[in-house]
Amino acid sequence: MVGLKPPEVPPTATVKFVSAGTAACVADLCTFPLDTAKVRLQIQGEVRIPRSGGAVEYRGVLGTLSTMVRTEGARSLYRGLVAGLQRQMSFASIRIGLYDSVKQLYTPKGAESTGLAARLLAGCTTGAVAVTCAQPTDVVKVRFQANAALPDCARRYSGTVDAYRTIAREEGVRG
Repeated sequence: MVGLKPPEVPPTATVKFVSAGTAACVADLCTFPLDTAKVRLQIQGEVRIPRSGGAVEYRGVLGTLSTMVRTEGARSLYRGLVAGLQRQMSFASIRIGLYDSVKQLYTPKGAESTGLAARLLAGCTTGAVAVTCAQPTDVVKVRFQANAALPDCARRYSGTVDAYRTIAREEGVRG
């Protein structure tokens, strides 16, 4: 590898788009259990989880993770992962992958460098578009993470596609 130089041609927007989404998915695979624990801690007290010994009480992130593994199995840490990966692929791909292309739209023709205003506008634009596109996936992901604490008979969704359909049918666009 010594002596190899980076290519003269920068990566295309498609390569940036796919690379950003893939990198975010890999990161999400590693951190998803922490996100699930966060959601469980946030909803604790709002939803009573029926168990044989009363409601499960979570204490701290590590305590929540160990309680979930002990009471629901290790797979419970990754419930909602499909929607989480869909969120990362759409959110990161748009936000990071399209940033340079959008930045060029805001850069005046013939300018040698991109100014701060153009970079800020590009970041705000790609961020806003990414949030708009990824919001439905985030809703499904969080609902799966919270819903997993309920017994099978009380769960509302049988899968990710069912969750999108049910939310759209019952709650419309606002859901």
